[in-house]
Amino acid sequence: MGSVGTMFKMAFILAGGQGQFPITQNVTVVEGATANMTCRVDYNDNTSLQWSNPAQQTLFFGDKKALRDHRIELVRASWQELTIRIGDVSLSDEGQYTCSLFTMPVKTTKAFLTVLGVPGRPEITGFTKPAMEGDIITLTCTTTGSKPAANIRWFRNDKEVQGTTKMNATGKSFTVRSSLQFHVDRRDDGVAYTCSVEHVSLPNPYMTTEVLEVHYAPHLEITHSLIIPQEGQYLKLECVSIGNPIPEPVLWSKDGGELPDIERMIVEGRELTITTLNKTDNGTYRCEASNHLGTSSAEYILFVYDPNALGQHGPDHALIGGVVAVVVFITLCLIIVLGRYLARHKGTYLTHEAKGAEDAPDADTAIINAEGNHVHAEEKKEYFI
Repeated sequence: MGSVGTMFKMAFILAGGQGQFPITQNVTVVEGATANMTCRVDYNDNTSLQWSNPAQQTLFFGDKKALRDHRIELVRASWQELTIRIGDVSLSDEGQYTCSLFTMPVKTTKAFLTVLGVPGRPEITGFTKPAMEGDIITLTCTTTGSKPAANIRWFRNDKEVQGTTKMNATGKSFTVRSSLQFHVDRRDDGVAYTCSVEHVSLPNPYMTTEVLEVHYAPHLEITHSLIIPQEGQYLKLECVSIGNPIPEPVLWSKDGGELPDIERMIVEGRELTITTLNKTDNGTYRCEASNHLGTSSAEYILFVYDPNALGQHGPDHALIGGVVAVVVFITLCLIIVLGRYLARHKGTYLTHEAKGAEDAPDADTAIINAEGNHVHAEEKKEYFI
């Protein structure tokens, strides 16, 4: 019975080994990395396993190396497993690999090796240094060697802007280009344009940044330290300039000519300080500056006030307030008195309207007297109207 049971068990294992297929898994690696290809079986009656490449060249038959390629090594070989290692994987290694179990008939299983092409670091072209205000610039960001094709994004400082992307296949990899076109103005001066390359093979995007320099014509404004300049004070005027390159030197003039009193009118860079103001300083002050793109100027009209005249003719708010209060008080008093006067006279008029009727000796006389008073009342009404 023992020998029969053993024979039955061996027959079951043999039948299982002949009916099963090798077990494999697809593998994905980054170009230049290492790929491990594993083939397993649950039962094997001393039948060899074999790995073949996409060209159907045998790599390993059991533990025997069949292809001369120093990048391919044996990791593990047994009746149940055959694992090989492919080092420094290239895009040409991608494809369908075959694991074969040499039973009758031969059982095969496929495993696909996917190789990701790592994109090259991006490069930005199209910058002109410096750019001129009003120019049209096209920036192009390029990355090569990606597989699948990389994704390019543009950022103006921290805000994303949309570019136009094109891709070209070069063998198994892609060259991706994205272009960004815009009109240059002075607000672009110092702005950072960043190209970001994203890809499944990268843990973090590749980025490159260029800072745009823009040259533009100057614009000037004059700021002043006093709102109401008065005699005896000092006044500081500053010529604030915007332009690239910085417009200089700054030239100051008064009424179309040179500054008349250089001892009191002190120029320090962009500032003009006038000490001890007086009436002779009245006039139009002008600052002017230029760069290679143009010239700009600004003007300030100075009128020096007499502090004594300001004190004499200045409005006395307290006095005005007092006058207004008195006027309002008098108006209210007049309204009250007039109201009481009208009320008193109206009452007297109604009371005396029937006077005379009370003193009549009889009813007829009372009626006549009342009618007479009524006539006088009408006359009073007409009089008051």
